[in-house]
Amino acid sequence: MNKIFDYFDTRYRAEMLGRPVDQTGPVITISRLTGCDGREVAAELVSQLNLRYKTNRWKWVDKDIIYHAAYELKTDTQRVETYYQGLGMTDFSQMIMAFSGTYVTDSSVKKAIREVVLSIARDGYAVIIGRGGVAITSGMANALHVRLMAPMYYRVQNVMKKKGMIIEKAEEYVIQTDEKRHKLIVDFLDKKAQSIDYLFDVTLNRSSFTLEQISSLIMTMYETKLGIKLK
Repeated sequence: MNKIFDYFDTRYRAEMLGRPVDQTGPVITISRLTGCDGREVAAELVSQLNLRYKTNRWKWVDKDIIYHAAYELKTDTQRVETYYQGLGMTDFSQMIMAFSGTYVTDSSVKKAIREVVLSIARDGYAVIIGRGGVAITSGMANALHVRLMAPMYYRVQNVMKKKGMIIEKAEEYVIQTDEKRHKLIVDFLDKKAQSIDYLFDVTLNRSSFTLEQISSLIMTMYETKLGIKLK
């Protein structure tokens, strides 16, 4: 996905961020509770969209945002990950970075992430998985915001299978990761919200549909919301 480097060209990104909102997108954001196969859904959705519209413009992004935010900030990906994980920097780590001249604040990480996500979204034809995307792009008109959920047992079993965890560890992982993802969305909102439910256009139960079915449903809702008709 070489084009993502364009978002770090100052002039290109300024053009994207300066576009009128109604001339940007389209974009689909997928927020998910832990264990709901967000990446698999995004990959299948992009495949269906490109096939339906006979194009290769649609792409999906996830950790690319971390890698390239780190690239822009001239820091390592672990520094960006600490922000995403809500871990914060230890005093010792801050001291080492300060002495080496590579200290990067949470606010600068947040700013870099916001600008990269907005540039990708405004350029359009992107499915953004997590990374606070639903909050960052909440003001965009040509956007569909999807939330994937599923019963706890389904998600725990999925995590056990994919990560090779015992049930106790998987339950702990699901709970902690859900909390971090919720906190990240709230952190990117301009205002503090008691509930983030209003951000989503639709919530889908991942356990009720196959991968192909849920991706097809999202595509249909995207077309419905944006008023798209095939020629």
